[in-house]
Amino acid sequence: MLPNKHTKAENLDIDNLTPIQITKELDKYVVGQKKAKRAVAIAVRNRVRRRLVKEDIRDEIYPKNIIMIGPTGCGKTEISRRLSKLTGTPFTKVEATKYTEVGYIGRDVESMVRDLVNTSVSLVRKEFQHKVKSQAEKNMKETLLDLLLPSSQNAKSDEPFLEPDFASLNLSEMGVHIQKGFQVKVPEHHEKAKNSKKTKKDLEREESIQKKASRVRKILSRKLDAGELEDRDIELESQASQVPSVQVLSGGPNLEELDMQVQNMLADILPRKQQKRRVSVSEARKILVDQEMEKLIDTEKVRVEAIRRAEQMGIIFIDELDKVCGKKASGSGIDVSREGVQRDLLPIVEGASVNTRYGTVKTDHILFIAAGAFHMTSPSDLIPELQGRFPIRVELEKLTEEDFCRILTVPRNALVRQTIALLETENVHLQFTPDSIKEIARFAFEVNEKAENIGARRLHTIMEHLIDDISFNAPDLPKNQRDIVIDKDFVVNRLASTVQDRDLSRYIL
Repeated sequence: MLPNKHTKAENLDIDNLTPIQITKELDKYVVGQKKAKRAVAIAVRNRVRRRLVKEDIRDEIYPKNIIMIGPTGCGKTEISRRLSKLTGTPFTKVEATKYTEVGYIGRDVESMVRDLVNTSVSLVRKEFQHKVKSQAEKNMKETLLDLLLPSSQNAKSDEPFLEPDFASLNLSEMGVHIQKGFQVKVPEHHEKAKNSKKTKKDLEREESIQKKASRVRKILSRKLDAGELEDRDIELESQASQVPSVQVLSGGPNLEELDMQVQNMLADILPRKQQKRRVSVSEARKILVDQEMEKLIDTEKVRVEAIRRAEQMGIIFIDELDKVCGKKASGSGIDVSREGVQRDLLPIVEGASVNTRYGTVKTDHILFIAAGAFHMTSPSDLIPELQGRFPIRVELEKLTEEDFCRILTVPRNALVRQTIALLETENVHLQFTPDSIKEIARFAFEVNEKAENIGARRLHTIMEHLIDDISFNAPDLPKNQRDIVIDKDFVVNRLASTVQDRDLSRYIL
C-alpha cells in the first residue's frame, strides 16, 4: 500500500517562503534534482528580497536567469511548473523551436510575453472573482427568483398590482401555480385602472397581494436552497460568447499574431449580442453567477494588477533551447531558426517594452528559465550576449533505478496513485506490492539503457503496457475478480518477453 501523507495542495505566501521550504514543497512532486531545486528556490527568494530593498537600488537588481541542462524526462519542466503553482506567480511555458527571426514565417519571440500577460490576467481575475463570489451568489439568487416568479417584480414596483385571480388564491394554491410556471397577466379591463386614482380599497387590496407575493417569494427561496427546483426550465437572456471571425490577411510572416490581435480588438469594440436560452435552474446558477461576478469586478484594477505581477513576478520557461543552439551556420537556412532566434531573444531577456492587449509590459524583471538536453551542443554554443543573460547553469542528474521507485510512489501525483484511482471508478481495486514497484522501476531503467533514454516518461509506457488487459476488461469483470494484486510475478509475466526482445521493446516500450 502507498503512504498517504500529503495534504491538499495550496498556494503559499511567497513572502514567507524560505529556500528550504520551497525545496521541501518541490520534493512532494519532483524526485531528486536537488541542485536545480536550490537554484530556483534562491531565485524566487531573491525576488522577495528585491522588494524589500531601498527604492534607489531596487530597479538596478535584475533576476539571475537560469539554464537547466539535462536529458528529457528528468524533471526540468515539472520543477518550473510546480514552482509557479506553489508561489501563485504568472507562468508560461514556450518551445524555442516555435520561434523564427523577425521577417520570416513563424511566431515572433514577443508573443511569449503576451502569453505571460494573458496568464497573469486569468490568474488575477480568478482571485477577484473569489473575493466577490459570495455577493454574486446572493445577486444570482434574487435574479433566479425574479425569473421563476415574474409577479414578484410587479410587487416591487410602484404600479398597482391588479390581478383578481392571483389575489383570490390562498398561499398553497399560489405555490402550485408557481410550480407550473404560470405567467401573471393583467386583464384588459384593469389597464385603465392603472392611471386612475387609487381608492383606499385598492390600496388595501394591493398591499394584501404584495404580502402574498412576498410570502410566495420566500417559499420559492427555501425551495431553491433545498435544491427542489434544479430541474425546472427557465428562459434566460445571456451574452453571446463568440465574436464574429474575421480574417484580416492571409499568408506572410507573423500575420497569425496580427489576426489574433484584431480579433481581440473587435471583441472589445463590438457589442455583445443578447441571446435567449432555455436552461435548467442548475445550469442557470452557473451562468448567472458568472454574469454577476463580471458586474462586480473592476476590469481596470484587474488589468493594472495583472501587468504588475507579470512584470515583477512573472516566470517564462523556454524549453528546447538547445534546438536553437549550434555551431554557426553557413549563412542561411537553418540559421533562421537558430542564431536568428537567439538574437531576437536577447532584447526580451535583457529588458524591453512589449505591447500587449492590456498595455505595455516591461520585461526587465521577468525571470527566464531555459532548459535543454544539450546532447549535441553545449550552452557555450549560444551567442555570447545571450550566455551572459543566463548566469546560473544547473545540470540535472540522470535518473537511477532507485529514483524510478520513488517517482512511482512518493509524489502527490505518483503514477501508481493515478492508476489505482482510475480503476477505482470501475470498482476494480488494485494493490501494488513493494516488489512489483521495484520490478517496474528495474524494467524502466533497463529499457532506457538499451534504447533512447526518455527519463521518467518511460514509466508511463511501462505502466500502460502492464495494466493493458485489466484496463480493457475492467467494466466487465465479475465481482469476485475485482480485487487484483500486482506482484513481482505479474510484472515479470507481462513485461519480461517484451523487454528482452530489443527490437520489440524499441517499438512497444
